[in-house]
Amino acid sequence: MMKSRTLLVISALVCGMSVQGQTDDKPVSVSGSIQSDILIPQDDEKINTEHISEDLLTNTYAEVNVMSKYVDAGMRLEYLEHPLPGFENDIKGWGVPYFFVKGKLKETELTLGHFYEQFGSGFVLRTYEERSLGIDNSLLGARLVSKPLKGVQVKVLTGKQRRYWHTNDAWVSGADVELSLDQWLRPLESQGFYLTLGASFVNKHEKASDDEIFVDATHKLNLPENVNAWDVRINLTKGPVSVLAEYAGKSQDPSFDNGYIYRHGHVAMLSMTYAKSGLSLLAQAKRSVNMSFRSKRSMTGTSSTISYLPPFTMEHTYDLPALYPYATQPDGEWAYQLEAGYTFKRNTSLGGRYGTSVKVNFSHVHAIDRNDHENESANGLMGTDGYGSSFWKWGNQTYYQDFNIQLEKRLTRDFKMNLLYMNQIYNMTVIEGEGGMVHSNIFVAEGQYKFNKRLSLRGELQYLTTHGDLGDWLYGLLELSIAPHWMFTVSDEWNCGATDVHYYMGMITFSTGSHRIQAGYGRTSEGFNCSGGVCRYVPATKGFTLSYNYSF
Repeated sequence: MMKSRTLLVISALVCGMSVQGQTDDKPVSVSGSIQSDILIPQDDEKINTEHISEDLLTNTYAEVNVMSKYVDAGMRLEYLEHPLPGFENDIKGWGVPYFFVKGKLKETELTLGHFYEQFGSGFVLRTYEERSLGIDNSLLGARLVSKPLKGVQVKVLTGKQRRYWHTNDAWVSGADVELSLDQWLRPLESQGFYLTLGASFVNKHEKASDDEIFVDATHKLNLPENVNAWDVRINLTKGPVSVLAEYAGKSQDPSFDNGYIYRHGHVAMLSMTYAKSGLSLLAQAKRSVNMSFRSKRSMTGTSSTISYLPPFTMEHTYDLPALYPYATQPDGEWAYQLEAGYTFKRNTSLGGRYGTSVKVNFSHVHAIDRNDHENESANGLMGTDGYGSSFWKWGNQTYYQDFNIQLEKRLTRDFKMNLLYMNQIYNMTVIEGEGGMVHSNIFVAEGQYKFNKRLSLRGELQYLTTHGDLGDWLYGLLELSIAPHWMFTVSDEWNCGATDVHYYMGMITFSTGSHRIQAGYGRTSEGFNCSGGVCRYVPATKGFTLSYNYSF
């Protein structure tokens, strides 16, 4: 009944807006999208697929937005009554979990309903949608965004956070202010300096009675009903150079993530970039400790997260370099990333006739120092202030390390290639719970040949060698494109180490206008699907797949 009422209310609202816009002779635009991913599963004992009784599984989304001069509105229908493998049981269902109305007047916007927001880098607040991970942690409430003065932006919000088909009981409220000082101070603007200062505050109000955590048979924790988090930042840009420094803190927040300790949380970040004349540089460092921040303290996994900690590791698009992705450790870590890229110009000794691009990236993530080594886990500190930690001192574990070098080169007018070498260290015990340290070397070669304006062929060959986990992997792909509509792809991911299993896949893709349809058949290996340091385990699957995407 509630789902039906929601549908009727939103439909009436959208229709009413359309009629009002037409009556007032004001332009009204409508946009939206449909995304449907379907799997017809098959059992396969060789790759240990989970037995699924349903004949068809699908994650389907349909979204519509109506925009006018003074009022916007939108809604999203989600159908996950039989979700794809790897999505938590809580995600099963269907309905309209996202809708909003936004009023706009000059430099002020007021949103009622669901909304996404991020303060700064997201250390104290980031709500977003990531369908590949089953994440939608939007807030249901009200948000006000205003620019009362030149160079000043203020955000104020409050709401309850979505957790699948429900909202958590806690109220999340906050405010953010950004000042663009270069718009106030003429000497800065005249010298080409752009200086922005930002500050944020977020409060989570969660009743202590919602969770009762017992230390022993007679004692339970006194849980704080209010948890406060704050963030300050400065961003300075001068020509090709940009520097961002940010620091955030959090009050006592005992939760499942930290073993219910009463330690304060902190995160500090420094990031510098340079880009000019074909040269790009990136250097960044981050130290975080006890910064897990959820709207429900007893939750785990990807749900109910308020804060976001960027991983400072490269997100790889090739299959084997992405086989062991890094998941940010909210309990604490030191993370570093260095990257340098350069494009050698055409008709030079290193650039050749068509130019050459080289990029080198290094990422390293290490444990922070902790003085609780006598405890086997954080749970041994339950109810205490937790552990101490020297700011600059490292712990005794490497969580992740990635060194890679990429070369992009066009050899002839019709043929170009990409080469990649990667050396990786992956602490499987820390990131996945068991498995030890995995050291791997990965080699990737990609080539694309264009026969004519319509026909091109792309191929990939990848090899991962390691003595850890399942041993070596070999991956091959061929992709034939017939512009402007067709693409045919075949691939095989072969574990030539411990299992000797082939994960083959064949796909046909058809695109026309705003429509894209992809049909395929094959196997997918189990593993972790990650985006931005947030990961979800996905089991192995086999069967027919069908995907449809449409935007208007």
